[in-house]
Amino acid sequence: MKCKALIRLTAAFVFGCFALSSVAQTSSCNKTVYLTFDTGNMSVAEKVAEILKRQDVKATFFLANEKTFRGDFSLDDSWKAFWQERLKEGHHFGSHTYDHVYFVKDGPKGQVFEKPQFGPKAGETILYNEAAMCKEIRRVDLRFIELTGQPIQKIWRAPGGKTSPTLIRMGDMCGYQHIGWSAAGFLGDELNSDKHPNSLLLEKASRDLKDGDITMAHLGIWSRKDPWAPAVLEQLIVNLKGRGFCFGLLPKLSLPSHK
Repeated sequence: MKCKALIRLTAAFVFGCFALSSVAQTSSCNKTVYLTFDTGNMSVAEKVAEILKRQDVKATFFLANEKTFRGDFSLDDSWKAFWQERLKEGHHFGSHTYDHVYFVKDGPKGQVFEKPQFGPKAGETILYNEAAMCKEIRRVDLRFIELTGQPIQKIWRAPGGKTSPTLIRMGDMCGYQHIGWSAAGFLGDELNSDKHPNSLLLEKASRDLKDGDITMAHLGIWSRKDPWAPAVLEQLIVNLKGRGFCFGLLPKLSLPSHK
């Protein structure tokens, strides 16, 4: 009986310490940062998901149907389970335009010139009116419903962050708020890894991010030899927690996840 009582007492003590630790961490959380990831080539997608789950942090993913390191595309059925799992974990999702179309310049009569990176017209410069641009943004939403049974949030991000007031207005008229990123939130995963090593990127982001900033990285990028996510992401999250940051979901009207 004494042994059982001792076990119960020990368990209560451990649980109490854990609860106090959780409260202490939450009470020290007085700033919010918003982690976001664009699809990219998906080469570190599983690693990013693993880190976010281990750190109990939520992020916002901006999806395009991009070619992946496996030779398929990021919105193919082969990625269905991946997106379903992220949805179950409570992450948010936005459109990155279905064919990853880059803004080139404003066109006549309130139109815009765009260049798709993927799809049947990849590499062509095409004039989009409001209806065409709306369709391009919404295609991601419709495809996500096919993959997961749920819509994305009503947000989108132009590839490369390239926009104009005309393009932003097109998204607004379609019902999707454009989400860019903060200057300090550019995490540099697409930069040359020789000139911008992971150690410096980690140091810069850990130091410069401030309350309300939106970050941007990719789930894999073709141009970087030394992958960013395994080396930087988890330690960055730990460092930001140490500075009293919570991790919020977009759009910013959503309540932040205090972790």
